[in-house]
Amino acid sequence: MTDRYIPLSLLPLGRKAKVKALISDGPARRRMLDLGLISDTPVEALQKSPSGDPTAYSIRGAVIALRSEEASKILVEAR
Repeated sequence: MTDRYIPLSLLPLGRKAKVKALISDGPARRRMLDLGLISDTPVEALQKSPSGDPTAYSIRGAVIALRSEEASKILVEAR
């Protein structure tokens, strides 16, 4: 990819980004696509759970909680 793409798991709270690539495969990839995580989808990191994992993200008008393991396989471009 490129240096300006970061894993979604590293997006600071309150920041927005656009999805650029999914690096997972199989059922995990299918789940991400079903959630609407396709190229150029805007996402925003909203809040972390008290234990720090999972993190809540705003995706297409819905709030979705993703574990760090899942979010690390979604590359985004921070705005």
